[in-house]
Parts: sequence; structure tokens; C-alpha cells
Amino acid sequence: MTALAAIAISTIFLVLLCRSDPKRRRTARLAAAGPGALMRGMRVALACVPGLLLALSGDAAAFLIWLGGSAVAGWLIALWFGRRPAERA
Repeated sequence: MTALAAIAISTIFLVLLCRSDPKRRRTARLAAAGPGALMRGMRVALACVPGLLLALSGDAAAFLIWLGGSAVAGWLIALWFGRRPAERA
């Protein structure tokens, strides 16, 4: 259960990162307004904190589950945000 909670927390920050990605926004012709590099860096760090806590706790299985789950979540988020707005409905 700890690994699933860690994946959920990391996924939240991955969604926030994807929403504010300047390259994606520019390609989609959206307004360039978004958080700066410092805020994006903080979101990256916060997305990694659950995995760091699992690694420090010594639970290798939970850490590997988090690592794989976060990678899959990241790919799914990238695929979702990569679709055209008309295809998202």
C-alpha cells in the first residue's frame, strides 16, 4: 500500500509538470505563462521524494514498484497530453 500511495503522490506532481511544460505549451499554441524553472525544479524534486523515502526506509520491493509505477504513469500522462484537444473527449 505504501508503494501505491507513493505512486499516486508522484503522479500528481508529474501531471503538474506536464501541464506547465513550456515546450508542450508552445507546440500546442497555448499561452506561454507558467511557472518558472525554479518551480518546475521543485516539482521534479517533490515527485522524487516518495521514492527517496521508500529507498531510505529499506523497502527495496516498494521502491522498485514505485519506480516502475511512476515510469508507467509518466508515459501515460505524456501520451494523454500529447493528444490533440479534439481527441481527448
